[in-house]
Order: sequence, then C-alpha cells, then structure tokens
Amino acid sequence: MKEVLSGIYFIRGIDEAMPDSHTYLVGMPDSGDLTLIDPGLMHKGEYKLSEIKRAGIELGNIKRIILTHTHFDHIGALPEIRKELPEAEVWIHRAEAEPLSRGDERHVYGMEMFKSICQGHYGIEDGHFKIEADRELNGDELIHIGGMEWKVIHVPGHSAGSIALYSEALKTLIPGDVIYSDYAIGRFDLFGANARELGQSLKLLSSLDVKILLPGHNNISTGLPIGYIADTLRYWERELS
Repeated sequence: MKEVLSGIYFIRGIDEAMPDSHTYLVGMPDSGDLTLIDPGLMHKGEYKLSEIKRAGIELGNIKRIILTHTHFDHIGALPEIRKELPEAEVWIHRAEAEPLSRGDERHVYGMEMFKSICQGHYGIEDGHFKIEADRELNGDELIHIGGMEWKVIHVPGHSAGSIALYSEALKTLIPGDVIYSDYAIGRFDLFGANARELGQSLKLLSSLDVKILLPGHNNISTGLPIGYIADTLRYWERELS
C-alpha cells in the first residue's frame, strides 16, 4: 500500500483474466474514521485488507465503503470484505443502489455475455450482489470523513451511478472509471452507459483544479498537466457526441 498524501493511500489492483480495480483508503491516520473506496475484483478482498494491515492500520477504523460504481471489477470483493468489516457502512449512488436492493444486477455485469462468463468462472449465482446500501448518494454532497472534506460528484456515462470524489484542498480527484491518467476514458457500451452523458461528465470534471488523479485502473498521476481533463475530452469528443 502506497501513501499518496497524508490521509490518502493507494492499493494497486492485480489483474488476472479480468481486471481488478485499484482500492483507495482515505482519512487522516489519527482520525479513527477511515473510508475504503472500491473493494475490487472478486477474491481480491484478502489481498486488499492484508495490505492495509501490513501498513499498521486497524481494520476497525474503516467505517465505510464507498463504491465509485458497481461494475464487477469494483464490487466483486465487497461481500468478502464485509465479512471482515461487518460494521462498515456501504455508500452507493442511488441510480445503482436501488436496482441492487431489488436484486437487479445488470449494472454489475453490464452485458449478459459477461454475466455468464463471471458466473461460470467464479461459481456465482443470481442474487450474489443483492445489497442494501446504508447510504444512497445523489451527488453534490459535501462529506466530512476522517478529518477531510470531499465533494461527491455524479458523473454518469460509464455507468448510470458513477461518482467521483474531489478534495478541493488537496486538488485530488478519485474518478472511478470515468477518466484515466493516460488520456483514456471509461467504456460507454455497457448497460446504463451513455456516450453523451460521459462527455458532459468529463466537461464537468474539466472545471476542477486537479493536480492528483487517482483512477480505477492503470497508473495514478501526482503531477497532472494543466488542462488534462479538457484535453482528454477533446480527444474523445467525436465518439462522445
């Protein structure tokens, strides 16, 4: 586990046949109020939690789990992590929290073919990700967690309930899979995705002052070029129009 800044820790995802999202832990070390962001791929929970314990952090200090969105590579390890953190709340944007509470897992798998692959590979049955969120997010919330302030921004397009977390004080953005640090963006051909909405979400994010970009996959950036998000949007503008 790497400390990006005081109060922001990075656990790199380990891809296998399927991608594993990065996991982030945020909150000032002495706050006793930490937040885990995106558990990652199924069967990666033990690895993610062991990295946290190796850093000398008590698992009991993790008070909540926030999902940037509920795709399989981000939510897969949630059930196993919840077994180790039974008191931790789960926060999800309402656009994906509400379907999951009804057992509608289309936002998890994205397409029927991928659902069949995942269920066959991992032995998953329907309803595995039927989850009741402890808090449904709407976007535009200012949340005070772990001695830090983060803004929740609804950024649909890659998925209906995608969110980004932004710290103005630290000029840090955790965008899930909406944008990466190599001029790539999240795919927009899955259930709940929308190319035009993704373009609007990128336009919204381009208005922020971001120096540190902590995406769901690939490399992180601690020295983001000025205008990077706007430049990325211009590169993809034709596909998103």
